Amino acid sequence: MTVWVWLAMLSIALAAGAAVWMISGVVIQAFARQRDAFTEQAGVRLSEAFLFIDPSRLWIAAMVLAGLAASLTMALTQQWILAGAAAIAGMVLPRRWLNQLRLRRQHRFDMQLPDALLALAGGLRAGASVQGAVGHVVAEANAPLNQELGLMLRQQRLGVSFEDALLNLQARMPTEATVLLVSSLRIASDTGGNLADALERIASTVRSRLHMEGRIRALTAQGRLQALVVGLLPVLLVLVLHKLEPEAMAELWRTPMGWATLTILVMMETCGLWLIRRIVRIDV
Repeated sequence: MTVWVWLAMLSIALAAGAAVWMISGVVIQAFARQRDAFTEQAGVRLSEAFLFIDPSRLWIAAMVLAGLAASLTMALTQQWILAGAAAIAGMVLPRRWLNQLRLRRQHRFDMQLPDALLALAGGLRAGASVQGAVGHVVAEANAPLNQELGLMLRQQRLGVSFEDALLNLQARMPTEATVLLVSSLRIASDTGGNLADALERIASTVRSRLHMEGRIRALTAQGRLQALVVGLLPVLLVLVLHKLEPEAMAELWRTPMGWATLTILVMMETCGLWLIRRIVRIDV
């Protein structure tokens, strides 16, 4: 009987070891895929923003941030669920930062574009070529406009066609103002026409659109603040109640009913924030 018990225990140990080995392999592969996807996307975003940072270092920073957030949350709350949520937030935060950096860069580009279009139209009226007028704008403008237009001119010097350079500019700055600029320049290079007048009309359109967007942001500022308050208030309330009544709040973290309640609360909170964002987001 003792031999059979030992054989059973050995079989269980071998099965457990094989299961752990298989699960660890799957986890390692998933981790490697996540790292490769993150570094690839971060490299594209960083190159678009003219930030020469190694994407692998950004991945390491994201992992360190996730570990610190999880450790700090675990030390304060002693709850694995909150620690896991903090770790996920720490991993997502660098990617959100890159997206916000890209959006701010596009907004600054649009803000600089009307004056650049007027300068480009003035150069064309003075008899300069399109490339010469763009080069003059690059010499006088600030980042990010001079960086993007300068890169377009450098691509042309390396043999890229004018149309392809414009399409690359549109891919890096996918805004409506850039689409108007690229379309007008492509049409003018193919069919001719009074490009200066077209650029002046585009400049006026873009300026009016930016003015309207500014007014909309001012009018919807209260709604965005309400979304922030609505999103943070339940989290802060849960943390305060956990400190004041830890025994009562323990049912929320350690029982299936509490987990179901947390799931419903997170779903309702997400739906509320999504609805508020849809209401205050107005496309011009």
